[in-house]
Formats: sequence, structure tokens, C-alpha cells
Amino acid sequence: MQWEGISEFVFVAESESFTKASKNLGISTAQVSRQISALEKRLNIKLFYRTTRKVSLTEEGRIFYQHCRSVLDGLDAAERAITNLQSKPQGKVKLTAPVTYGEQFILPLVNNFIVKYPNIEVSAYLSNQQIDLVEQGYDLAIRLGKLSDSTLMAKKLGQRTNYICASPIYLKKHGIPHSLSELNKHNCLLGSLDYWRFKESNKEKNIRVHGKVRYNSGYSLADACVKGLGIVQLPDYYVKEHVKNGDLMTLLDNYREPEEGIWAVYPQNRHLSPKIRLLVDYLAENLVSDHAKSN
Repeated sequence: MQWEGISEFVFVAESESFTKASKNLGISTAQVSRQISALEKRLNIKLFYRTTRKVSLTEEGRIFYQHCRSVLDGLDAAERAITNLQSKPQGKVKLTAPVTYGEQFILPLVNNFIVKYPNIEVSAYLSNQQIDLVEQGYDLAIRLGKLSDSTLMAKKLGQRTNYICASPIYLKKHGIPHSLSELNKHNCLLGSLDYWRFKESNKEKNIRVHGKVRYNSGYSLADACVKGLGIVQLPDYYVKEHVKNGDLMTLLDNYREPEEGIWAVYPQNRHLSPKIRLLVDYLAENLVSDHAKSN
């Protein structure tokens, strides 16, 4: 009886929504509401201010939340301590990753991880949109490049390099650009952004580019580049093989931006459980060898 409603209360406090809390807990919104109401009645205090648009903690609710969060963190720590005694990690993992990178690198390694630890269950959703991990109840996300969300904890898994490339066919017809300003004379094959990133005089510089092709697929952009349709900027794993066999040439190497990070990110109000930590460490160890193979 003493613990009833505590988890519901903490999830509502952190998501500021009964609906989001119910999704994360896997129960109905009505059930969450009943548990919170019963908790308020038992404590004889009002924990939340409720409006049609927003849910926020009262002063008493904030104090109660701090203690409840500490208690749940303690329970998590106790569970981790017990799990560490087990020879085989078990339980569910919910993760998300970018589509192509997830298909080529992350999920094959996750499959290997499951083979190694068959008591692990994994649910993965591949998307190029940044998903709210807390709102959607994800344990882990793989993200590429610069991290913008400071509310998430992060562990670097590896790094990647962006290359400017073109085919010998295209360069023979249109010439080789030797400076960033010359890019506006060329057909640039575009992805999701209207600009490319460079380093000039030790400073990062974004150059707006234009062209007749825009794809949200790195493989399709690389294929268009090989077929002489234009110049492209893509991460190493899309173009390295083409460069090796001579189908593509790298350009403007002196302006190449520094390597970008490949990150595992997770909510800062959640300590990594043993199974998540084990998966993150496994990815960090094996992504290096996978990238080496692809290069």
C-alpha cells in the first residue's frame, strides 16, 4: 500500500503529462490518474496543478518528488546490484537509431549481442528524426555528429569523417573545384541539409550549396555521384569503397571538417542498467572493427 502510486507520480512529474506517463508505464491514463488521486488522498496534500494544457508540481509535490526520485534510484541500484550477480543479462531494451546507419552498423551488432545474450529482448525503431527518449520511453538512442540536447547523457562510440567526392566522369566535364567559393559553379547533390560543413583557417564553416538532386538516402546520393551527376558530401562509410576502386575522387581535402562523433545517448535521470551498459560497451568495442571493415 505504501508504494502504490509512487512510480506513476514520478513519471507524471518528469513528463508533465498523464498521457505520456501512461504510455511509458504501459497502463491507461485513467489508471495513472486514479493512482495519483489515491496518493494525494493518502498524503492529504495536492501534488499537481492541473489545467487542460499543462500539469505541474506544487511546492509540496516538488519536495515529495525529490525524495521519491531518490528512492526509485535506490531501487534501480539495488536491481543492478542483483543483476550484476547474474552470469547472463536479461530483460527488454528499447532503442532508436538513424535509418541507414542503424541498418548497416547498429542492428547487425545488436543481433550479434542477442546471440551472445539470448535472454535479452530488443525493440528497435529506425528514424532520422530525433525522438524524445523520455516521452517515448526509450532506453537508448544512437546519434551522429554534434549533440544538441544537453538534457541527455552521452557516451562516444566512435567517429566518422565527411568527404567531398565526385566521379572522374563529372570532373572531366566540369572541372575540379580548388576552393569553397567554386562550389557554386557545380551541381551539388543534396541530402536533408542545404549546406555543407567545412573547416577553414581552423574555424568551422557552413557553405550553402545548390543542385538538381535531393535525396534522403546516402546510398542513392553516392550512386548518383558515381554516375557523374554531381559533387557530394557524405560520411566515409558511403564513399570509401568507391574511392578505393577509383569510381570517386575526394576533393577539397584541405577544407575537410574534423571527425564527427557517433554517440549512445540516454536520459540523465536514469542510471544505465547492466544490460544497457553492456550493450553500449559492446557497440563501442565492435563499431571500431566494423568501420575498419567497411573502409
